[in-house]
Amino acid sequence: MAAVCQPRQALVEIPAPQPKIAARMRRSYLEILSSRMVPTPSPLPRGRNTAANTKRMQSLDLAVGGAWRGRLEEQCEKMDEHHTPLSKQQLVQLIRSLILVEQSQEPRIMASDLKYLQEDLQLKKANVYRSIPYSRFGSNRDAHCYRKAYPHLVAFKVSCQEWGQVLLRNKDWDAVLEHSLMAWRYTSELPQWDTASHNTLREQCYSILAAHSLTALQHYSPEPNRGRELLRRLKMAQLYSQSIVPCIQELQRIMECLDDSSMDTK
Repeated sequence: MAAVCQPRQALVEIPAPQPKIAARMRRSYLEILSSRMVPTPSPLPRGRNTAANTKRMQSLDLAVGGAWRGRLEEQCEKMDEHHTPLSKQQLVQLIRSLILVEQSQEPRIMASDLKYLQEDLQLKKANVYRSIPYSRFGSNRDAHCYRKAYPHLVAFKVSCQEWGQVLLRNKDWDAVLEHSLMAWRYTSELPQWDTASHNTLREQCYSILAAHSLTALQHYSPEPNRGRELLRRLKMAQLYSQSIVPCIQELQRIMECLDDSSMDTK
């Protein structure tokens, strides 16, 4: 008797092969950063100041333009000299600092509120310390740690320079002095590196802030009480760098002129 062969049924159906996905072409850093720098909608804080907050957030969401390309290339060349490898996150942070308020619609609103400038400096300083690797056995102020923190140090320097220039263009002389003294304190809190040449960026920040303060004092004559307060704070800033000495001398000259004028009136 012949055996009857019944066809076996497959328990699992094998799907048809899918077409191969075309390989993506590698994008350049500028394309990646351009896509990441597009401002994303974020929830707005509730309250009566929604319109003001919206303007401030629009000013902080800075678009990529052509004004910063020259500065970016210059900073990248300096990093190549230091043989500093850049990650995407570090490059994004650097470009955010280079852009600043170049294409902001209302830079006067942003610059007039020093609280936002202080938050920007605080963020830049925090990024410097976050980038430094921790080691229990070696120094965290050596050349290796400096290379890790270098992009964020450049971002801090650019923030001091660009915001000060915005205030100078607005001719808000008292705000220029306040910003310079505030940024001076944050600069003094930056890491002190083991190699003396690695502290050049710190000295450059001091020179930039001193130049901004001197320009403001050449166009501004404060009230006597305000002048004495500024003189006291400038002398405290001298403890960290001698770059502030011309500003002290200029303010002393202004105060002497005010005293002479008050004596003449009497």
